[in-house]
This record gives sequence, structure tokens and C-alpha cells, in this order.
Amino acid sequence: MTPTPLTPYLPLAVVLLLAGGMAMLIPQITTRLGPRRPSAIKATSFEAGSESSGPARQRFAVKFYVVALLFIVFDVEAVFLYPWAVNFQALGWFGYVEMLVFAVTLVVGLIYIWKKGALDWES
Repeated sequence: MTPTPLTPYLPLAVVLLLAGGMAMLIPQITTRLGPRRPSAIKATSFEAGSESSGPARQRFAVKFYVVALLFIVFDVEAVFLYPWAVNFQALGWFGYVEMLVFAVTLVVGLIYIWKKGALDWES
């Protein structure tokens, strides 16, 4: 058999197929073989160990979403900052200037949202 360019990926394909098969098979087995003991207590919703109050679907203020988006933006910044810090010496001045431009862009964005009042929790 002549090796093709995809031959090295055959073990990966086998592992992915096995993992996918197990991911579908195990829940089916537990559903079919597991005990079924429904009760009123199991049917109630669980809310941090206390009784539920009010409807489950409530509107959230937009500020929660803004904070979540800001967290994601600055979390992604940290993801980009780590490889730069690891390769700082190899990148030299070019890498330093590139990261400086990146950081300044983020700081300008932070100042902008600060001035717009997106970080004011009380308003």
C-alpha cells in the first residue's frame, strides 16, 4: 500500500471516531440501563439550595452583557499577551512596538467606554 499525505492522520481519525462513538454510546447506555425513580423533589428546580422564587425567565439589565463583553475583550488580550511575553527577547524591538500598539489600542478603548459610562454600575 502506497502511503498518502493523509496517512499520518489515520491514528487521529481513529481516536476521533472512537471518542465520538463513546460520546454517543455512553449516554444511551446509562439512559437505558440506569434506574428510574421519579419523585416530586427531583422534579422541582434547584436554586442554590433554596426555594425558587419568581419565574425562571427574567430580563437582565444590559449592563450585565456589557460587563461580560468587556471581560471577553480583556481576556482575549491576556491570551495574546502571554505568547508575546514568552517570546519577548526573540521578537526584539519590532515585537515590543507591536505589543505597545496593541496595548495602546486597548487602553484607548477602555478610556472610551469609561467616558461613555459603560463601567458605571449605578446608572
